[in-house]
Amino acid sequence: MNTGFTRETALAALQQYNKEAFHIQHALTVEKAMRWFAQELGYGEDAEFWALVGLLHDIDFEMWPDEHCVKCVELLQAIGATPEFIHAVCSHAYGPCSDVEPIHEMEKVIFAADELTGLIGAAARMRPSKSCTDMEVSSLKKKFKDKKFAAGCSRDVIREGAERLGWELETLMEKTIRAMAATEAEMLAELEMLTQG
Repeated sequence: MNTGFTRETALAALQQYNKEAFHIQHALTVEKAMRWFAQELGYGEDAEFWALVGLLHDIDFEMWPDEHCVKCVELLQAIGATPEFIHAVCSHAYGPCSDVEPIHEMEKVIFAADELTGLIGAAARMRPSKSCTDMEVSSLKKKFKDKKFAAGCSRDVIREGAERLGWELETLMEKTIRAMAATEAEMLAELEMLTQG
């Protein structure tokens, strides 16, 4: 699987169209989680592709929220992205913003994990540790059931994502917590480097 560009190019593009630390943090979080999932699920040779789809999946969202998954095609083509990479990015928002259905397992993972990383991140901020490294699936399930908590994170999309993967919801939650916990320190260090100054 070929992206058509380097991570250095991807980071430059991300920062060109995303100025808010929140959006950069989300991009880095999903990138690191996707790399972890690639290794976990036996796609290690394609880990860079998985990770860069995670990094750039919302490249157009901050500046063009009403054209999400439409404007990104143009932005990604400008950095030389391959058609398979653009397909993968567009598939993450299948339904609300895109008619590109997630087909490859990687596309199903980002479809499921994108919303869930947001929910886990919000839950982590409520914890004394401010971290997901000590989070249990049981506490995440309570937050998931509370529709007022992180209301912008679609529970329906998360459920559909688990179904598309053929996983129990708890399995998706457990793996995504593990992915984020394993990469949290690296993500925060890079976030600070990218957003300072």
